[in-house]
Amino acid sequence: MPEVVFPLDSTRSFTDQSLVGHNRWHPDIPAQVHVRPGDSFRVHAREWFDGAIRNDDSADDIRDAPLNSVHVLSGPIAVEGARPGDLLIVDILDVGPIPQEDSGPLAGQGWGYTGIFATQNGGGFLTEQFPDAYKVVWDFSGQVATSRHVPHVSFPGLVHPGLMGTAPSADLLSRWNAREGALIATDPDRVPPLALPPQPDSAILGTLSGSEFDRVAAEAARTAPPRENGGNQDIKNLSKGTRVFYPVFVDGANLSLGDLHFSQGDGEITFCGAIEMGGFIDLHVDLIRGGMDTYGVAENAIFMPGTTDPRFEQWLAFSGTSVTLDGEQRYLDSHLSYQRACLHAIDYLTTFGWTPEQAYMILGAAPIEGRLSGVVDIPNSCATVYLPTSIFDVDIRPSAAGPVRIDPGQGVPRSSF
Repeated sequence: MPEVVFPLDSTRSFTDQSLVGHNRWHPDIPAQVHVRPGDSFRVHAREWFDGAIRNDDSADDIRDAPLNSVHVLSGPIAVEGARPGDLLIVDILDVGPIPQEDSGPLAGQGWGYTGIFATQNGGGFLTEQFPDAYKVVWDFSGQVATSRHVPHVSFPGLVHPGLMGTAPSADLLSRWNAREGALIATDPDRVPPLALPPQPDSAILGTLSGSEFDRVAAEAARTAPPRENGGNQDIKNLSKGTRVFYPVFVDGANLSLGDLHFSQGDGEITFCGAIEMGGFIDLHVDLIRGGMDTYGVAENAIFMPGTTDPRFEQWLAFSGTSVTLDGEQRYLDSHLSYQRACLHAIDYLTTFGWTPEQAYMILGAAPIEGRLSGVVDIPNSCATVYLPTSIFDVDIRPSAAGPVRIDPGQGVPRSSF
């Protein structure tokens, strides 16, 4: 096992550890760990809410989830000799739930969860159709996830970090805040908001304290969206065996990570849409000097996916176009067309007896595939969502006999404001 360079004790909170990570992006958050090019090492990661979500049959914790506190990230990890303009090579050697802890109160100790966020607390991809808070708890058995809240479904997880990235430079941070602030200003009272501005409340900034903490907290960017540094990309294929090339914007690169997922469908459509957990990740790092200019990788991370994906032989796919539910035509709106594809899949699964919320959770947590299938034929874009048929214990393919009716069980716990 590689050396653990960022340990976490499951009996203590994230801010009561020997090394304290962070939950904001800023170039002046000091590195907690230093490694060298060519090193392999292990990092522990806490579930993104640091234990606020419980293994029970209530969704009140999702309703009250403290969004100002996310994401709790392990790092920064400085790579010796990394300079702005380099590319940081990060190999994911292994990733999984909390080792040797298969029961306990923390997500990652043999279980994880998926949530639909209430509109007033961030919403989700389909927040207009699902405005309230719901929660599903999943149990892990080896690589397989099952849930008492979504019966007749089981699937192998594709474990991956939802969030990993390098620190921004001061200039890049300023550009983030300016462009996102301008977007917020177009509709400042929107629910959910158009973007998340810097928020000092609940900021965790590693070893910073006093006036320096206050300055950085007022400037630091929230970790919710993906940006030029990688960040919260929620790409399910960043799994074991993946190689990622991250732009370097500060000396040392200052790599950070967190938000581990046991499984996720493309898009993480319920917002808390993956199976969230804490766990570990083993990494190997190296550098390409001047790689940002050499390869034109200045505003994005690129990656080579791992080869550990679950293998499914049959899929049932649903398509959607850029027409709203009330019949309004939109021009090549791929976001809308993927929403419509997902809604079509949800409607279809309800004919078998799953509730709409159970079907929505399946799309968020299971390793479905989402694709942009047509983006050139005006005015309609076409998006598709692929469901692997083998994750269900009934045959979901259309037939002359009609859909088999399942018992939906206790259903998905709901909490409303």
